[in-house]
Amino acid sequence: MNWSEISIHTTAEATEAVSSLLYELGANGVVIEDPEVLHRQWDTPFGEIYQLSPDDFPDEGVFVKAYLPADSSELIDVVEELKEQLAELTTFGLDIGKATIAVNDVREDEWAHAWKKYYKPIHVTDRMTIKPVWEAYELRSEDEIIIEMDPGMAFGTGTHPTTILCLQSLEKYLQPGDRVYDVGTGTAILSIAAVKLGASHVLAMDLDEVAVRSAQANTELNGVAEQITVRQNNLLDGIEEQVEVVVANILAEVILRFTDDVFRVLKPGGVFIASGIIEARAEDVKQAIVASGMEIVEMISIDDWVAIVSKKR
Repeated sequence: MNWSEISIHTTAEATEAVSSLLYELGANGVVIEDPEVLHRQWDTPFGEIYQLSPDDFPDEGVFVKAYLPADSSELIDVVEELKEQLAELTTFGLDIGKATIAVNDVREDEWAHAWKKYYKPIHVTDRMTIKPVWEAYELRSEDEIIIEMDPGMAFGTGTHPTTILCLQSLEKYLQPGDRVYDVGTGTAILSIAAVKLGASHVLAMDLDEVAVRSAQANTELNGVAEQITVRQNNLLDGIEEQVEVVVANILAEVILRFTDDVFRVLKPGGVFIASGIIEARAEDVKQAIVASGMEIVEMISIDDWVAIVSKKR
């Protein structure tokens, strides 16, 4: 599917008002390209590299963009309505700048891959690195663990604090030969890491069909498909066999719903690594884990995100 990009060259002052107009005219979201970000000091605690090009931003002012299907019969009407409403904004004393409107065709395949230029290798631990498949990389040491990733349309590039916390915990607690359940696997980054850290087998589960396809592709990309079974599944529903490790990088609200199931599928002494927990909900998750019969081993955090490591008594 192709799209029509509506781009408005306006001022930083008018960004919010222009965005609101686009939402009212049917946009499901907007993109704001403000050259201010070129001079921003980025917080990069996990080794991310941001490479922004000045060519992608206006010399002055701001681009506010929205997207509509290219074959939309209403596109001309939308543009005309937009012109009228932009003119009305000036009657409220708002400086809208040039307020020029440009319409460009965008191919969906190009749009879907444009973000890749911002995704670079990330060192998540002293010996583990996540590398985009399209990036060249020189090993830091002979025993470095490289996880090749192509996120596609699924969530999970490995840059989020919750993923970092899970990877660090897996490296610390997973023992060679352990079997693992990866609940809400996304792109299978945790499953791949588990195998490369010595797990004998991982069952990677996600309810999202897109995530399941992405996970399967990434296991093959990393040469570990034989040791990882990817399945569409709702949490631990229908899972009976006990394993040594369960890892779940999902929202606190979801973790609260299946801590009893985690206890059921863990072997005695087994480890549960739970992340995706905002700090404000950490105590709720901790209490649920304890109530289900597990004991807290460690709580670690990055910024406002928390991971809880527990064991089955």
